[in-house]
Amino acid sequence: MKIDVILGLQWGDEGKGKIVDFLATRYDIVARFQGGPNAGHTLKFDGKKYVLHTIPSGIFRESLINLIGNGVVIDPITLVKELKSVEDVGVEYRHRLLISRKAHLILPTHRYLDLASESAKGQEKIGSTLKGIGPTYMDKTGRNGLRFGDIQSPNFLQKYQALKAKHLTLLNLYPEVAFDLEQEEVRWMACIESLRELQQVDGEYYLNQALEAGKRVLAEGAQGAMLDIDFGTYPYVTSSNTVTAGVCSGLGVAPQRIGEVIGIAKAYCTRVGAGPFPTEQDNETGEFLRKEGGEFGATTGRPRRCGWLDVPQLRYTIMLNGVTQIALTKIDVLNSLSEVPYAVNYRIDGVETGQVPYDLCDTDVAPAYETAPGWQQSLEGISDYEKMPAEARHYIQLLETALGVPISIISTGPERQQLVLR
Repeated sequence: MKIDVILGLQWGDEGKGKIVDFLATRYDIVARFQGGPNAGHTLKFDGKKYVLHTIPSGIFRESLINLIGNGVVIDPITLVKELKSVEDVGVEYRHRLLISRKAHLILPTHRYLDLASESAKGQEKIGSTLKGIGPTYMDKTGRNGLRFGDIQSPNFLQKYQALKAKHLTLLNLYPEVAFDLEQEEVRWMACIESLRELQQVDGEYYLNQALEAGKRVLAEGAQGAMLDIDFGTYPYVTSSNTVTAGVCSGLGVAPQRIGEVIGIAKAYCTRVGAGPFPTEQDNETGEFLRKEGGEFGATTGRPRRCGWLDVPQLRYTIMLNGVTQIALTKIDVLNSLSEVPYAVNYRIDGVETGQVPYDLCDTDVAPAYETAPGWQQSLEGISDYEKMPAEARHYIQLLETALGVPISIISTGPERQQLVLR
């Protein structure tokens, strides 16, 4: 069997959680392959909203196995809180949630370092979520990290204290910031005790054996491809590989195991925090999109920057990820517009190009726009593509032609059932 992949094609917040939740019924296992509690995957059904940060988005589907892969970094405090939230709504997870022993742990001092480092940057802040993600990945690549499997080690406390001591030395490099380490450490250790009860697996063996046995696996990404540590808008990126290649290293599967790659993109574009954003509308239009789309971070609550859909950017991430189909989300946010602009190319130094430049931070990019007629009506209750307004179908077809990939799923609202399948 092949492992299918679902990931974001923009700067995150594309609506991956809802699409994973919908597709999950076709699979036996949903596996998160990277990121940490900086992710915020929002699901809405039965009139209630749920936000997942670490747990895969298949957890609300009964009988489905959910695996947190080795590429994920785990904050025990966040995970315990999240487990309680799903347990409180009647979700039985203990026999369905597995954690790779090789996943790294976020310590309180990782969060302390994140806060101190970001504060010291002043005007040069990159917009970190201050969850300790970056420092944890730094320890992972620096070969100092503490892994989930270590909580069963008789030397766990010694390993913890050694890493903590290193962090406290590093903190001397930064101006002092307010952080109650003693209190956070007490909470963290209590959560570690709770997590000892969870099922640990060697994720790479577990998944490959499952695929050999004919099990259907969906790999779930976090953030978006434009935040990839190698291919995103560096240095305003996350600390992991958010592209399809991250599935192989984040779950322990070979490249030839990859099957369908489903890319998620909004019908417009958003970004949280600092960094380049060519099609941003820092004006009334941006405010309109933010209000209509409820564009506030699921993890941080920060207002998202909003702008028009960016075809060159999407072609770039489609290429990087080997996307075979697209799920287009939040098209309903555009319902009232008389026309819908979208960027078809960039103008750089008077030359028009369809390529994303090496460094968007230091390149003056002027998007070249075209417009599609708006449909100016609600999409509420429409589940058949042919019953969508002609103008909405025209916009979708324009995007398909420009991107060269079929749009197979269209999300027309936040609820689980508000989808149009093609």
